[in-house]
Amino acid sequence: MVSETQQATVTRPQIRVQNAVKSFSGRVVVDIDDLMLGDQPIEGLIGPNGAGKTTLMRMIMHSTPLDSGTITLFNANGGGDVVISNLPTHWMAPHGLVKSNQVIMDFDNLTILDSMLLAVSTARYEKPYRIFDEPRLYADSVERMNEYMEYFDLGDPMRIAGSAGEKKLLDIIRCLLLEPKFLMLDEPTAGLPEEVTEKVVGLIRKLADEGTSVVIVEHDLNVIWNLCDEVHFMAEGSVVLHGSPEEIRQNSTVVEKYLGEGHV
Repeated sequence: MVSETQQATVTRPQIRVQNAVKSFSGRVVVDIDDLMLGDQPIEGLIGPNGAGKTTLMRMIMHSTPLDSGTITLFNANGGGDVVISNLPTHWMAPHGLVKSNQVIMDFDNLTILDSMLLAVSTARYEKPYRIFDEPRLYADSVERMNEYMEYFDLGDPMRIAGSAGEKKLLDIIRCLLLEPKFLMLDEPTAGLPEEVTEKVVGLIRKLADEGTSVVIVEHDLNVIWNLCDEVHFMAEGSVVLHGSPEEIRQNSTVVEKYLGEGHV
């Protein structure tokens, strides 16, 4: 963990979304005038189903192209600013921007080890004749992989991940192995037992303390209230409110349209 003094001096990457619009079949699902993400170490993005949260994250990653608008990454790797809405998806990670998957994704016949190696394998290793470089690739990353394996108690790396929870954890580990500067997590604790959720939350806090900007979409509102420094509330494709968790939690519009009295 870093001290508060060190934390205050960290220059965090930020993302600015300007005039960003996305429609499907004539229906506008995201319409953002001006949104800055990364002002705070850990930010939450909440809202009703269909509010546009996941679509917005996919637009930032350019896995869903914008109809119009601009998305800029400030303080990207190397300290420069990059208009990422002009870039293909595979250029996001080299600029330090990484996103987890909302839907659990893994390769059914890959071992846990091979699944992790996918994250650290750069394009130069993705040739049939480079198969003999796998031991070198493993040696370069084994310490970090073992650290995450032990932290989440995943056991034998040569077995295949069996449960949905293990596959979700592997997705998070692959993101972390990319050493992100700006990490977007889409429902990272969905379906996980409480003790594993606590481990994920602890890892996110550590990452933010070390200077990574984190944005989380999460329906477990206890995670949002207890983890985030700032919360953005989306409805009908737009971010309509920003504030501290307590401010958002107490807002009458949020209570009426999303939370219900039980969450106040």
